[in-house]
Amino acid sequence: MISLRRAVAGVLTAFAAVVAVAGCGTDAVSPLPVQPGGPTPSTSPPTPPTPPTPPVPPSPVGSPSRPPSTAGRPVPVPPTPARTRGTPRTTPPPTDAPPACRGAVRYDLPLAETELELLRSLCFATGAVLRIQGIGPGLVTVDRPELVSQHYEAGVVDIRFVRPGTVDVTIPKEDREHTITVVVR
Repeated sequence: MISLRRAVAGVLTAFAAVVAVAGCGTDAVSPLPVQPGGPTPSTSPPTPPTPPTPPVPPSPVGSPSRPPSTAGRPVPVPPTPARTRGTPRTTPPPTDAPPACRGAVRYDLPLAETELELLRSLCFATGAVLRIQGIGPGLVTVDRPELVSQHYEAGVVDIRFVRPGTVDVTIPKEDREHTITVVVR
């Protein structure tokens, strides 16, 4: 009876350890870019060992020969195409669901390629960076400077969201001021 209690206690302890380790990471992690080349063990399924095939006896003269059987041989699987630089890392949200908050990511906003009138709001986790490219110094303003850390260098403004809250980011473009409301969680 005592050994049964010890076994149950050991199983419960192991289960608690597995649950504790599984609960450590909750944020999604984006994959690293794949180097072009041959398939890696993580991108192609392992192939089972091939059983030895019996030798095919030579056919008598004049009788048709049949092709060797391919049963038991692995079928080659084409490698998964590697993601190249410049392709987006995120997938758009489904059209029927509301857009979710992005994590603590860097969101690039190239002003030469972006229609600011279509971008009204964003949602990020604390620690995210809004990178506005192609603007002069001192032109981008925020209404709550205590919630952000702002840095300008070489035509790029980096706004890091350091505290949760709502920040209005104002960007001048073509004689108009565009405001993007950023919710930080």
